[in-house]
Amino acid sequence: MVFMGDRATLLKTGRFVQRRVHRPDIATNAAFGGVAAEKNETTDTPEKSDTPEIIKATETAETAGCAATVESTEFTENTGSAGADGSTGTVGATQNSGSAETEESAENEARHRRAADAGDTASMSVLGALLLRRGDLDGAEPYLRGATAEGDRAAANNLGVLLHQRGYVDDAAGWWRIAAVAGSAAAAHALGRHYRERGDEPGAEYWLRQSAEQGHALGAYALADLLEHRSDVGAERWLRAAAEQGHREAAYRLARMLDRNAADEPHDAFGRPGLGPGAGERPGAPGRSAVRRDDGPVAGPATGRVGEAEQWYRQAAARGHRRAALHLGAILEQRGEPKEAGRWYLVSAKAGEARAACALGFLLRDAGDEESAAVWWLRAAQDGDGNAANALGALHAARGEQQTAERWYRAAMDAGDVNGAYNLGLLCAAQDRTPQAEQWYRRAAYAGHREAANALAVLLLQAGDATGAEPWFSKAAEAGSVDAAFNLGILYAGRDEDRAALVWYERAAAAGHTEAALQVGMALLHQGEEQEAERHLRCAAGGGSAEAAFRLAGVLDSRQPPPGPPALGEPMPAKTECEEWYERAAEQGHRRAQVRVGMLAAARGDVDSAARWYREAAEAGSRNGAFNLGLLLAREGSEREAALWWSRAANDGHGRAALRLALLAARRGELAEGQRWCARAVELGPAEVSERAARLREALHQELTA
Repeated sequence: MVFMGDRATLLKTGRFVQRRVHRPDIATNAAFGGVAAEKNETTDTPEKSDTPEIIKATETAETAGCAATVESTEFTENTGSAGADGSTGTVGATQNSGSAETEESAENEARHRRAADAGDTASMSVLGALLLRRGDLDGAEPYLRGATAEGDRAAANNLGVLLHQRGYVDDAAGWWRIAAVAGSAAAAHALGRHYRERGDEPGAEYWLRQSAEQGHALGAYALADLLEHRSDVGAERWLRAAAEQGHREAAYRLARMLDRNAADEPHDAFGRPGLGPGAGERPGAPGRSAVRRDDGPVAGPATGRVGEAEQWYRQAAARGHRRAALHLGAILEQRGEPKEAGRWYLVSAKAGEARAACALGFLLRDAGDEESAAVWWLRAAQDGDGNAANALGALHAARGEQQTAERWYRAAMDAGDVNGAYNLGLLCAAQDRTPQAEQWYRRAAYAGHREAANALAVLLLQAGDATGAEPWFSKAAEAGSVDAAFNLGILYAGRDEDRAALVWYERAAAAGHTEAALQVGMALLHQGEEQEAERHLRCAAGGGSAEAAFRLAGVLDSRQPPPGPPALGEPMPAKTECEEWYERAAEQGHRRAQVRVGMLAAARGDVDSAARWYREAAEAGSRNGAFNLGLLLAREGSEREAALWWSRAANDGHGRAALRLALLAARRGELAEGQRWCARAVELGPAEVSERAARLREALHQELTA
């Protein structure tokens, strides 16, 4: 392996001596501009240009550069510094920006040419670099060769660049090696890139490390890329070194590395599984798709390494890195700073990042500007963003424009977004086009879309194909679909396989499924595990389940004696937690809870509240509510209205209400009516009521036949 040189021997020959003659006019005219280090931001990989760097030469020494880009740097002895974008942004001491400067530059060039023709090494090197930058290879070569022969290492590096551009790669590497052994960080970088392209990773690492250790930003970046490719932990050190010198791609990749490390920590990752059941959901939250799953920023507190990642994203974004701006926007949006997030999304979108345009559209939609959102979604969708196409489809579907919605969903599918097929299934299902819905669900399910698998299973189950539905429920549930896990529990429960049903209910409940938590709580209550049941019921009730709130109240109610009426002159007692849960369920329309709240209010002596809750329950169809309301009205002297509510309850099968109506008819002397209600009470029961109604019916019969 030939990649190391005897630096001491070379220096002893007197060649490549570093002279220190500072002439600002030469420095100014030796400078030339460069292009950005990252030619293409479409991937996370570093730039792969085949164009080596041209180093300006002065009477002191050459500066640093990149084997992949044409660039210039400040006039120094051996800086190795790079500009913000990873190539450099400084052009010598000044930029030639006006006619006066142009004239001065021409004059200085002429002076260098005269000096070079007279044999001045520094002028030959400067002039050769200038001509090389202009693309005048034939004019540059003799000057560069002349300066190289006199030991100018900048010229040796630039001669390598010239030969590389002409296709003489091996000859170029030879000159880079000479310059690198003499101490050129830029040449070491170029040589390292050359070895890596040839597949000689040990050689590449040696020279890139030589460049990086001399403070060359691009050498540090290239070394980090090599080490990261090998999963070497040392990559972070060199990315950081390059980023700290202003290399924007290094700053971006360092932020990505910190993000990935933070994603392995306990807090959640911003994973972006794509659109869920509601097509066109926003990016940044579960079910949203602003960035690819493997390229998403990390959610969680902006502290530690996550906060550091944000700082590097911000540095890269401020220097024009469009994907850094995208990730920074996503982090800010998750942190609840939509205005600042929108600003960075806009920067990224204007730079051509389709995912940022899509994310900006969601922010605008949330702000109520649906029309502007559609403009950005259209722009992103036309650039191939499937999530934006889905969002446009959802927008048109909400407007009733089904054909346009279908067109955009198909566009999303063509862009490789499986959510497009799923959303087409949803669209067809909403139009009762069941065969087409099944077709699209099946296509998305086979592509691994878990919610599509669940929806397909539901369709099959509704069609009576429980056998066909079960494997799809299982596939979706195993993939993490909470709804599928709950549905699988229902499927097993319908087969009386309670143990298997409970397993899936528990899995869904652990993921936050409210109804699953209720089912687990009820099963544990049935098993006598009251404490554990209470925990699940609290979760379900907190999630909005009225039934869970009612049953939780029942558990708490069973632990305390019923409240009695307050003593005369005593204040009304405060509501217990039990009553608060009953009230929460009652406010959600739970009829049994409404009746129970009415009973508790009546026990406290709060007749008005009791009547209100009884009436709400009765009007919602509760026969117990109607019966209790009748009792309350009868006590207040409104027997006629009470009879109306008892009649409703009795007609709905309430035996006690029928008995009350029989007694009321007997008091009024309506014996035949009383007998009829007695017969109804005997029929409805319960046993105690049936016995009393039978005795009353016999008494009424004797009265009628006397």
